[in-house]
Amino acid sequence: MKSAAASALFAGPFALATLSEGRDGPAFPALVTADGRVADLRLAFDDDRLTLRTLLDDWQHALPRLRALAHDDAAARLPLADFRVRAPVEPRQVFQSGANYRQHVIDLHVAHRSPGDDRSEEERRAEAAEIMDRRAAEDLPYVFIGLPSALTGPYDDVVLPAWAEQPDWELEVAAVIGRPAHRVPVEQALEHVAGYTIANDLTDRATVFRRDMPQIGTDWLRSKNAPGFTPLGPWLVPAESIADPGNLQLTLKLNGETMQDESTKDMIFDVARMVSYASQTARLLPGDLVLTGSPTGNGMHWGRLLRDGDVMEGSVTGLGTQRTRCVAEAAS
Repeated sequence: MKSAAASALFAGPFALATLSEGRDGPAFPALVTADGRVADLRLAFDDDRLTLRTLLDDWQHALPRLRALAHDDAAARLPLADFRVRAPVEPRQVFQSGANYRQHVIDLHVAHRSPGDDRSEEERRAEAAEIMDRRAAEDLPYVFIGLPSALTGPYDDVVLPAWAEQPDWELEVAAVIGRPAHRVPVEQALEHVAGYTIANDLTDRATVFRRDMPQIGTDWLRSKNAPGFTPLGPWLVPAESIADPGNLQLTLKLNGETMQDESTKDMIFDVARMVSYASQTARLLPGDLVLTGSPTGNGMHWGRLLRDGDVMEGSVTGLGTQRTRCVAEAAS
């Protein structure tokens, strides 16, 4: 799908993208300027095999060259509208955050009533609020692993699997790693972030918890990792263009109706804390994604889940807008 140049609005003088000519054309890394013009980075860096991930492998040296290219009026440019916009990066690892927006977690706690729990909504909300306060005080983020194969482009159709009974949306800010990070302190964590992009981390609520063995707990493989269940992009916006990742507005519209509209101020753990926490166990690599959780306003909150033909439009301050259409998979 080709996108209009008007959708190229983002913070700063440039962003990065992965583009192709048509659906099946070879993908290539590009620099996109705010007026919707494109520079092929393979030509600019004289490297036919360049990808955004290999660019991120040498982010420290690549960034000054990208700044210069963005301000070079003589550089060759093409209209963005001539190309298909794909997911900006192909990460080796995807780190996902759960229960990281205070109001969202309280809403889910109320929506997922346990069998036999006859307490009032007010009592269950008070319990959830107490849990959130305790987590924040004990400094315990919740991070799990996603699959890169679940990623799809920001304008691609999203296939709803026939087995998914309660597919739900979860708009998120994703940090893109630009320097290897292992056991980094919170104070240094943002130095390892190259930039930010948008992720819609879809979840089938019906398969989050194992019904056959409740004691096992959550089943993130089944509920979150169907092919294309994580639309990503459109842009990788350099971190230097985002003044405060802790003050961005996330807005998701479903068929034109606003469902999520919340600030990252409601995060329990900010981006730096999430990156630092993930790095205490794993070694984060350039191009890896750290998804930072989703705010209140999901389908479970509204009592309305995704259906065939639904159109989701997700925007984040400074990061642009993605637009995806849901297509139901035919039952086998």
